This record gives sequence, C-alpha cells and structure tokens, in this order.
Amino acid sequence: MTAIYDFSANLLNGKEQPLSDYEGKVLLVVNTASKCGFTPQFEGLEKLYGDLKDKGLVIAGFPCNQFGAQDPGSDDQIGEFCQINYGVSFPMFSKIDVNGPSADPLYKYLKAEKPGLMGSRRIKWNFTKFLVNREGKVVRRFAPTDTPSAIRRSIEKLL
Repeated sequence: MTAIYDFSANLLNGKEQPLSDYEGKVLLVVNTASKCGFTPQFEGLEKLYGDLKDKGLVIAGFPCNQFGAQDPGSDDQIGEFCQINYGVSFPMFSKIDVNGPSADPLYKYLKAEKPGLMGSRRIKWNFTKFLVNREGKVVRRFAPTDTPSAIRRSIEKLL
C-alpha cells in the first residue's frame, strides 16, 4: 500500500527530499504559480508556516506551469521570486506537472486519495491544497479560492 511517506521530490536547489522526513508532522501540499491571481496566497501560506511550524506544520510548495503558463521560470527564478516578494521559508520543490500523463507520482497519489468535486481526479487550478495529518493520511482537499487564513482552523485541529 502506498503512503505519502513513500514519495520524494527535488527541492528547488535540486536536492532530493524524502517526504518520510515529514513523518509525524501535519503537511499542507500546494501547487503554486508565480504569475497567478492567487499568487498573493504565498503571503498567507508563509504566515501560517511562521505561526505553526513549531507546532508541527510543514507546507510543501510545488510550482506548476500547467495552468495558463503562470509559472514559466526556472527553479532558480521561482525561488528568487518567492523569497524576494513573499519571504517564503517553507520548502519549495522543483516545478512539476500535476495533471496529465506526465503528472508527478505524488500528485497522482494525492488526487486519488482526495478527488475533487464529483470525483474528479484533476487539479483545476493553481493553489489547490491537500492537508495531510500526522499519520500521513490525506484528510482534506481545498480549492484554490480557499485562502490560507480560511483553512487555518482545519490545520490547527490536526496540530
């Protein structure tokens, strides 16, 4: 049986990061973009991370360029953008696909565990969020329109 901890991904700096390193933490996995109407959510995500990381929250950002080509930059450019504009300190990973035949295996798993409306296995847009409890179970999927402040209570219940 597959679990979220069976996956690993490359950080923006190219270093492989096993998700098993986050075992026992609450994990919020988000597909991000630098040039999207939802991009200001980076500010709220960073606030959540700053407020709750010592209680066990890890936010994992996965840039994706599949929605309106809204993250066309290289990993270095994405990292620089996130740091300069939003002070992002939570883990940011290399750009991936979240839909289609080249979808990252982690996202195939997340979508299977928590399908969208009417059972859809697709990510509809940037800043879709998956909440994973301390035991590694995907417990909730949030829409791009669900702001970090709006989902804070759901995260705190798991901490």
